[in-house]
Amino acid sequence: MSEVAKAYILAGSNLGDRKANVRFALASLAKGGTILKISSFFETEPVGFSDQPWFLNLAIALETMLPPSELLSICQSIENSCGRVRSFPNAPRTLDLDILLYGKAVINEPDLIIPHPRLPERRFALEPLAQIAPDFMHPVLKKTIQSLLEACSDRSEVRITSE
Repeated sequence: MSEVAKAYILAGSNLGDRKANVRFALASLAKGGTILKISSFFETEPVGFSDQPWFLNLAIALETMLPPSELLSICQSIENSCGRVRSFPNAPRTLDLDILLYGKAVINEPDLIIPHPRLPERRFALEPLAQIAPDFMHPVLKKTIQSLLEACSDRSEVRITSE
């Protein structure tokens, strides 16, 4: 029997109707568990490949019975249903769903690494995550999300938006 886990997922979009794409992700993820919290929408500067539109991001706390590998499959299926095309790393996309954390789990598999390996260096993920889980302890670094945000060297622009 599977146990209930709390997963934190970052949803992002910078192609098409960004808000509709993220709302589609929320509605679809609700089929895989119970959405406990949702951050504000954040407009974020692209990182890695800067010649593209800004992203609309939000963080989601999802209570789920799905094991991490099944949650990843569902996230990828939702991305594909929204027209996601993986043309090159950091390319513009209709929808991106990243599993940032899955309870206290530490997973290192070829297609799934949890906690997300670049979380501590990505302001666009830390800002929304800190809004809904500031005191959550990173299972590897043993620091809260809020302290990771405060120590983050990424200076890309991240701002709350009403979009």
